Amino acid sequence: MGVATIDRVSRDNTSTDPTVRAPLILPGNDYASITEKVCRIVEAPEPPKAWYIAFGVAASLTGVLGAMVLYLITTGVGVWGLNKPVSWGFDITNFVFWVGIGHAGTLISAILYLFRQKWRTGINRFAEAMTIFAVVCALLFPGIHVGRIWLEYWIAPLPNQMNMWPNFRSPLLWDFFAVGTYFTVSLCFWYMGMIPDIATLRDRATTKVRQIAYGIAALGWNGSNRHWHRYERAYLLLAGLATPLVLSVHSIVSFDFATSMIPGWHATIFPPYFVAGAIFGGFAMVLMLAVPCREWFGLKDVITPRHLENMCKILLATGMMVGYAYAMEFFIAWYSGNPAELFVFVNRASGPYAWAYWTMVTCNVLIPQVFWSRWARANPLVIFAVATFVNVGMWFERFVIIVTSLSRDFLPSSWGSYAPTWVEGLTLAGSFGLFFTLFLLFLRFLPMVAMAEVKAIMPPPHDPVRR
Repeated sequence: MGVATIDRVSRDNTSTDPTVRAPLILPGNDYASITEKVCRIVEAPEPPKAWYIAFGVAASLTGVLGAMVLYLITTGVGVWGLNKPVSWGFDITNFVFWVGIGHAGTLISAILYLFRQKWRTGINRFAEAMTIFAVVCALLFPGIHVGRIWLEYWIAPLPNQMNMWPNFRSPLLWDFFAVGTYFTVSLCFWYMGMIPDIATLRDRATTKVRQIAYGIAALGWNGSNRHWHRYERAYLLLAGLATPLVLSVHSIVSFDFATSMIPGWHATIFPPYFVAGAIFGGFAMVLMLAVPCREWFGLKDVITPRHLENMCKILLATGMMVGYAYAMEFFIAWYSGNPAELFVFVNRASGPYAWAYWTMVTCNVLIPQVFWSRWARANPLVIFAVATFVNVGMWFERFVIIVTSLSRDFLPSSWGSYAPTWVEGLTLAGSFGLFFTLFLLFLRFLPMVAMAEVKAIMPPPHDPVRR
């Protein structure tokens, strides 16, 4: 592929020639320019105005979250709309949603790294950061939904005041081990990958405070062959540890439902269904973050149309898997011959929560079909809009699974309805504020693109071809 062809593809990713692939790094870049593009985001005395606006909104919502949690603790869970039989509502819906969001970062970093997929390098760093911050948001909700804050330690595998250990057969305790392990390994994986880039910021630092802070964080990195050898071995080991976690964590979260006898939950399809949905929602969040970041911070040469197109294809594929799971749920309910099971699924589509069900289907199954069009996969505005709809749909998926099954169980005499209160709505909004506050701080003080990995996939400086 000649330089002229590559230049044409980099300007217009809508080429109809199937043999032409957009480059991962746009032409005209070398090692120095990549370093400059990434480091200037952190080293700039003032971030873009859009960053200040976004941070102000996110920080305000985080303050609202703190106020709602304090109000909940001082007043009790009666401020939520929970009742019998709907004892889980926005709290567990938000927990499952945020755990799912955290899957794409580890998938991009670990699994694609093991399969030597070079296109991951432009987006893996902030995808990993997204994982950490999403899990932080997820861990908040199991902690506050217990109501009695003085019994918070019941969540952990510690003996209670009756000198008895928690029930290790409980899926809720499995969540503690699964999510805790996932968070620890993902944090180590994220930090390990940043060490060479933090050392670059240390060497470029112009103030004493930055030199000391980045120097401590760089762990004495000097770029020697020994350091690179140990770094690559450790990174590969962490990738191998993180890979099974991608599959296991949301499988265990699905056991919170699948191991019960409640109609609509008691299904063996839940583990693969939840994993596919988590990857689907996680990639949607990565696209939501990547599209504005490449625009605001001038990273279009590094986060190229090829990155966006590949993620759109994954979003399309996983969306079709989720749609298949929706259809299989109805088939399994019919094939089982269980009238209670069949009623729950029919009720989801035609009952009092039908509006939530059809919102879920529209956002998760129908809207992503636009990515069959090459034009849609090359249009950042369309990508951002579809990714936003997918995140909305994935939240409603968790809401539908939890609320519709609890509100209509075996006996009509025990049926009830659930309506969230303003406290739950503000808590949900505040969790997004916490997520974006942490993410914006990450953008401001740490390299959002893995410079060392991007340079590793670039051709030698004398090679005119930029693949």
